[in-house]
Amino acid sequence: MNEEDILKQVHEMVGSTMLGALGIRFTRIRPGYLEATMPVDDRTRQPYGLLHGGASAALAETLGSFGSHLLVQDSGGLAVGVELNINHLKSKRGGEVTGKATILHQGKRTHVWNIEIADEEGHTVAVSRLTVMIREGRG
Repeated sequence: MNEEDILKQVHEMVGSTMLGALGIRFTRIRPGYLEATMPVDDRTRQPYGLLHGGASAALAETLGSFGSHLLVQDSGGLAVGVELNINHLKSKRGGEVTGKATILHQGKRTHVWNIEIADEEGHTVAVSRLTVMIREGRG
């Protein structure tokens, strides 16, 4: 399946999930690398009007977990995020952010992803590292 077909399939699935609720949209999907955007609006801001750290964490976990899913789905594997670390470096009040996830380690039992979240000008808003557990089968 090519990147365009995968993007279309993913966007059809996310409507009633947290991804849909937060407005997360994948823009690039390749083995070991993914990008997605998320608006900074009433859905993703905290009461002080800033991008909520939990929304950034959701974007980071989404990118890494889905990236691992794509890498193991053909072998029947199951990818589950087990640890997320995120540092919030810059505040954001509006517009959108883009997350870029790159796999750092692709082992049989674990994957480790680096995720950088930036604003429209390319300034880093947050950096994250996600560890994903890979299980055999679906159960």
